[in-house]
Amino acid sequence: MLLVLGILIGLFAGGAQPVAVNLIPSPWDKLAHAVIFALLTWAIGTASGLSGWRRLGLAFLGAALIGLFDEWHQMYLPGRKAGWDDFAADVTGSLIGIALLEAEWRRRN
Repeated sequence: MLLVLGILIGLFAGGAQPVAVNLIPSPWDKLAHAVIFALLTWAIGTASGLSGWRRLGLAFLGAALIGLFDEWHQMYLPGRKAGWDDFAADVTGSLIGIALLEAEWRRRN
């Protein structure tokens, strides 16, 4: 749960800082989005205490909603811009996170 909170603080508080503008150049920013959201999805699923499809659904939907809110938040920040391409990278990362959760479940069982 601490990892989820840390990522949220980084996205919303850290992303609102002037230093966040163009911090990671394109196209590497998309890779950063995917990695962060894969980790976020995995952390949500792990912290949820659920199993099966509920765990995967909560993790994916939670991370996707956070990605959507992050892009919406960026519309109001000076120097930042929201983009569907960033959201697509977030969703891609979330799908990778789901694959990680599924692989972890298969390894345990």
